[in-house]
Amino acid sequence: MMGNGSIEGLVSKLEAVSKGRTLTTTKNRTMATADILTPTSFPMAPDHMPSSSFNDEGNGFKTSNDTVEVSQAQESVRFDAQKHIQYTLPPKVHSMKELGYSCDVGVSPIGVSEPFPLFSPEAIYQMRKEVLSDKVWERYQFSSNLAQCQLRGYAAEYAPFVYDTWQSPEVLRIVSNIAGIDLVPAMDWEIGHINISVPSQVKKGQDPISTEDDDPIVDWHTDSYPFVCVTMLSDCTNMVGGETALRKGDGSILKVRGPQMGCAVVLQGRYIEHQAMRALGGTERITMVTSFRPRSPALPDDTVLTTVRAISDLSELYFQFSEYRLEMLEERVRMQLKEIRDRKKARRNFNTKAMKKFLAEQEKFLAQMNKEMVEDELVTKGFTDDSHLISEELKGHSKKRTRANRE
Repeated sequence: MMGNGSIEGLVSKLEAVSKGRTLTTTKNRTMATADILTPTSFPMAPDHMPSSSFNDEGNGFKTSNDTVEVSQAQESVRFDAQKHIQYTLPPKVHSMKELGYSCDVGVSPIGVSEPFPLFSPEAIYQMRKEVLSDKVWERYQFSSNLAQCQLRGYAAEYAPFVYDTWQSPEVLRIVSNIAGIDLVPAMDWEIGHINISVPSQVKKGQDPISTEDDDPIVDWHTDSYPFVCVTMLSDCTNMVGGETALRKGDGSILKVRGPQMGCAVVLQGRYIEHQAMRALGGTERITMVTSFRPRSPALPDDTVLTTVRAISDLSELYFQFSEYRLEMLEERVRMQLKEIRDRKKARRNFNTKAMKKFLAEQEKFLAQMNKEMVEDELVTKGFTDDSHLISEELKGHSKKRTRANRE
């Protein structure tokens, strides 16, 4: 299992990655006093991290040619629900109403769960082993104005354990039960998205009143997909900060304390503005985020590509987005065709109003789909505008941050 110095070794590697890099901070970011949800404790798991360094332009991580010792466990491990799931019900689940949102916001009445145990130490070990492999870092690392270091799109090709985990009926049942709606992964590209933070190097010159809010792992945003399940892959024993901040309907802030290793949080993130806050104190913070949408094609799909377009292989993203949306449309047409045929067999009059409503809904569905598929040449790699934000306050903050970075 895990040696006593392995976490420290990983931190030292990440410190080497960020050596010489100055992190941008912004003062006076606190918008309201935050309530805090506390986590559930969970044991640690082993880790592995490739040798990495920032590229010359300072735009993010770039895997170097240095060789790092690979884990002793080379054998392939397949996901086994009986062995790798260690699920305990969340202590509490907060409704959208509790968070200050009206009942018509979202696809489910559930807003966010408190952290709950989900995976065994061995499962987390296997996830880290796949996610932090050199091949994944070399081919699937992205960065943007919202997040410094992300790994995405790798699971289907390079992470069979991660991929099988989030496709397993047992895990889907758990996530769906907590979310209050039957869910499936949004698409393969969004299975096992990784957010990574390194220890802040802004220590001596940091303003004494600044906090981890000044340099978030992922800045304020709404998700592109209805639900996410956020799983912690790091040991949080000595972590300071690292919470997820949620903006409630009244503008106040609720902080969900970061889950312990192997624990998770389910969030209806498409409709709630939130921010992944940085962990201070020389601690890595690696979270795995898998996005979900309703399984039923009859339910609304409010998916947008706003926050993922600039950090994706557009060809693959657009293919998978088009595929599942057209499959939804195909199934909706089949359902509607069955409806009118059944009415005909029952010798009932044709329901013109119902058909026109159906057609109008599909027109809206296709128009939204068309809007999200921005031409390749118009997409700026690594830059996401503020159209995903809801509140004017956060939009103003986003504009100020963008101007400051340009200066």
